[in-house]
Amino acid sequence: MKAIAASIGVVVLSPLLLAGTAMMMATTSQAQTTTSFHACIGDIDTDAVAKQVTRILDGASGKDVKVEGLTLPEEQVPNAQTIVATGLSLEVPKRGQIVALATAMQESRLRNLGSGDRDSLGLFQQRPSQGWGTAQQIRDPVYASERFYQELLKVSGWQQMTVTQAAQAVQKSGYPDAYAQWEPLATALQKAIAATFPGGEKDKSAKDGDQSKNTEIPASGCGPSEDGSSYGRIPEGSVPKGYTIPKDADPKARAAIAWAMHQLGTMYQWGGTCTAAHGPDPMGRCDCSSLVQQAYAHASVKLTRTTYTQVNEGKAVSRSKLQPGDLIFSRGTAQRPEHVGMFMGQGLVIEAPKTGKPVRITPLKDWAILAVRRVL
Repeated sequence: MKAIAASIGVVVLSPLLLAGTAMMMATTSQAQTTTSFHACIGDIDTDAVAKQVTRILDGASGKDVKVEGLTLPEEQVPNAQTIVATGLSLEVPKRGQIVALATAMQESRLRNLGSGDRDSLGLFQQRPSQGWGTAQQIRDPVYASERFYQELLKVSGWQQMTVTQAAQAVQKSGYPDAYAQWEPLATALQKAIAATFPGGEKDKSAKDGDQSKNTEIPASGCGPSEDGSSYGRIPEGSVPKGYTIPKDADPKARAAIAWAMHQLGTMYQWGGTCTAAHGPDPMGRCDCSSLVQQAYAHASVKLTRTTYTQVNEGKAVSRSKLQPGDLIFSRGTAQRPEHVGMFMGQGLVIEAPKTGKPVRITPLKDWAILAVRRVL
């Protein structure tokens, strides 16, 4: 593997590639700052993207090949190639390369920018004032990619995080949820580009932080067509105007959601059983796991008591395939999450959040999802 990595490293750092990136730096126009990069690209045909990118890598002009999700493929594909090649040379697992590509898509649209917010520069909009390197170094795509990977590999448990969580742990962006939308495109780019390098298709998982073989890391792309943001601010304990339980949801999911909604406004109680949330005994109130347990109990579905065990209930599903009634887990790790809520459809989640807060409905966009389980 070291020999393969060394050969890839030669490709990455070769004078021809560096010359090519220098030419791209010279021709790259100044672009808008990241604050305007928010539009979700939705689902894409990853196989089609891989084929289109492969054509460009095989010598076809980027001006003649349309790549879904890319507006300037003749510039963006070579930059993506540099990011992947650098990751391979450093033996960064496939998932880390996808995180890097998604980050660069959000920060610069895979363009080697000469400006940005304050002193931000380059593919990852790294800032000299924040210790990322000199302006000249950051404008070198190889250097910028290496620095991103160095910081990513320092993040404890990054392989168990969603793409957006891992990217945010490195970037500390003012728009922490924005990286998620680029995961499908980043995945397609990595697949196509890695296949052009010797051994590039063989993934090398990190030695310390291998994800569980039985636990799915959910895709964190755009997810459902709605993320709840259209409802605006939702007053705690209330049902947002316009929401109704989806009629096409599983009948048991509908019953569980309806029961949980009757607990809205009752105060959280850690360790509470959720058997008498409106009563005088605090221990009859709900915590996060007892809320979903009792909601499903009233739909004749038996669940275990804690988030640590509920994360193993039913089957794992991707965030992109959420259905009403699915359990959503956050905080902690994918294997040992510390919080659970129930997806209600229409981009909303019902939860018992924490001490001092009532049972409430929150938009999906506010959730950093670690795992999703379908218990029906």
